[in-house]
Amino acid sequence: MEEGRAVFANLTKFIIWTLPTNVGQGLVILVAVLLGETLPILPVQVLWINMTTALLLGLMLAFEPAEPDIMSRPPRDPKTPILTGELVGRIFSVGAILLAGAFGLFEWELRQGRGVDEARAAAVAVFIVVQTFYLFNCRSLSQSVLRVGIFSNPWALVGSAGMLLLQIGFTYLPFMNALFHSAPLSLESWGWAFLAGLAAFPLVGLEKWLRYGHRRSAGADPSPEGPRPASASH
Repeated sequence: MEEGRAVFANLTKFIIWTLPTNVGQGLVILVAVLLGETLPILPVQVLWINMTTALLLGLMLAFEPAEPDIMSRPPRDPKTPILTGELVGRIFSVGAILLAGAFGLFEWELRQGRGVDEARAAAVAVFIVVQTFYLFNCRSLSQSVLRVGIFSNPWALVGSAGMLLLQIGFTYLPFMNALFHSAPLSLESWGWAFLAGLAAFPLVGLEKWLRYGHRRSAGADPSPEGPRPASASH
């Protein structure tokens, strides 16, 4: 039973982690079309983001150990959807951060006189960096990663390091530039991309604390899994 709960929790974490990327990509393209602007990301770059992050970041959530209180939680109501209103709100808030970061940095790069390939590489970097920071937020749906433990899932660190190395290749290797229409970035551009990731990390952590902290303080179940069956007492 404990293993089943852990698998279900990790599956939910993966869904909550991956959906903001799809929302953010869709919003970036939609806003560009509505404004008549150049697309900040190309289909081949979307493919790069989705394939590499799913393998090196999202898959690492499968190795997430069961949270200590998982067996003390009441049974989950089978009629409750996986995506509760609370989690949907988190998905769209992170998607909005991706929209603001990627589209904003793309436009800023162009205004600095840089080429469109460099601007797109900066937008892709925002997606990669934000997803990496957000991965650690998703290691628990209701608790801070500091409470869960940075090193309790070493595979998340390994995957993040591998993703960073791949993204450096995407940005600086000539054959990758030709294949994915990317270009080398300045340290300043990387700094803005990491700023977007640093913004997402505490904002999601604050949302968790505001939404679930009072439940934990009161000794109630803090998990965002919706209502339990009325007949369940444990």
